[in-house]
Amino acid sequence: MTTEMQPLLRVRELRTWFHTFSGIVKAVNGVSFDLAAGEVMGLVGESGGGKSVVGYSLLGLIDPPGKIESGSILFDGEELANAPERRLREIRGREIAMIFQDPMTSLNPVHTVGRQMDEMLRLHTELDKKARRQRCVEMLESVGIARAEERLESYPHQFSGGMRQRVVIAIALLAKPRLIIADEPTTALDVTIQAQILRLMRREIRQQGASLILVTHDLAVVAEMVDKITVLYCGRVVETGPVRQVLEAPAHPYTRGLIDSIPDPAHRLPRLRQIPGTVPDIRALPKGCAFRARCSGAAAICSEVEPSLVARAEGQSAACHFPLVSGETA
Repeated sequence: MTTEMQPLLRVRELRTWFHTFSGIVKAVNGVSFDLAAGEVMGLVGESGGGKSVVGYSLLGLIDPPGKIESGSILFDGEELANAPERRLREIRGREIAMIFQDPMTSLNPVHTVGRQMDEMLRLHTELDKKARRQRCVEMLESVGIARAEERLESYPHQFSGGMRQRVVIAIALLAKPRLIIADEPTTALDVTIQAQILRLMRREIRQQGASLILVTHDLAVVAEMVDKITVLYCGRVVETGPVRQVLEAPAHPYTRGLIDSIPDPAHRLPRLRQIPGTVPDIRALPKGCAFRARCSGAAAICSEVEPSLVARAEGQSAACHFPLVSGETA
């Protein structure tokens, strides 16, 4: 059982690589983090940084040519890295659920919403047919879908984008999993619907006492939703810590660059700051720090030695030879 001493999820040195004809893509290359029961963590970074691959790895959803090369994924003390597929199928949905980025591709277009919700409960609970239907109705109502019993007979295409995402969230929460992984759950939605979905997710997850890993590139979403933040760059963790602490006083230049690239209505600038350069080819990362070519504070050691994740403040760590001090720009 989970205790205060043991986190619900403990990931250590996770490496998920893709063996392609053009080389090995080290999408996740030595990622480590802990997640306590009831905690919400944000996985943040640019596209291609490895965020989604971390989420898929936790559920064993990596298909060839991808493979978990090494590392440990302990969920409530049970090792999930390269666990048998039969065991992973038992865990998916019941213990760990995933909310995918595109609700239209997450739902089967030829089956009604009710049938897809019922399947989740049939596979992962002992409820009878009547109790399953009642649970489906209650879950749709809780996520704000009117005429819930009637809408169980609707197909995915008969819902708007925002309503489909609500259905996906309802399905993820049906079996009361202890961990939910949300992969860019509001990317395809307009700003107004995004806010509604985020409030809904936060409310439902807190009511169930579940933990959440929120995969996103949107720091505004992170600031509103999470307890702590883990920043990825080229498959590695470059900074981690309590969300307020990291956003107000980032220690890594990459984190500082992400924050500075967000428009601030209170400070009108002629031009937004941006991180110079581009992300290096992950198939052939340079020696030393992968971020050095884009960093104004890089020095000779950055070209030779890859920085380790080192504690810089209470609960905050950064992988940088020359970490920023509070208020410093990258």
